[in-house]
Amino acid sequence: MEASPLAVYQSYLDKGELAYQWSPAAGRAVFYPRLVCPYSGSTDLEWRVASGLGTGYAATVTHPRQGEPYNGALIDCDEGFRMMGRSEAIAPMQVASGMRVRFRVHPAAGDQPAYPVFVPAEGAR
Repeated sequence: MEASPLAVYQSYLDKGELAYQWSPAAGRAVFYPRLVCPYSGSTDLEWRVASGLGTGYAATVTHPRQGEPYNGALIDCDEGFRMMGRSEAIAPMQVASGMRVRFRVHPAAGDQPAYPVFVPAEGAR
């Protein structure tokens, strides 16, 4: 039995890599992982590993009842897809649109699987 697109994506995260799908029929990146390209309707999707660089598109700060505030951001990855992630290694209110960021993995802990986070990309273009 073939693994689901989400399971494949998670397996890349578990290895410390940010994967996305590429649609040859549409000639563009596809993200979030899926079975069918939303642009062409094709089921021919290839897995690729992203460089991990991107630009912040929008950000918000969440203030939970318990715990510290944290940032959630939409990131335009250099490969041509937008994804949601958290920003780390920077104060939540300091994250700005247009900021260059670099992907890293927040490791699995307990029942929480590994997930993507972004940190400021020093010297990235």
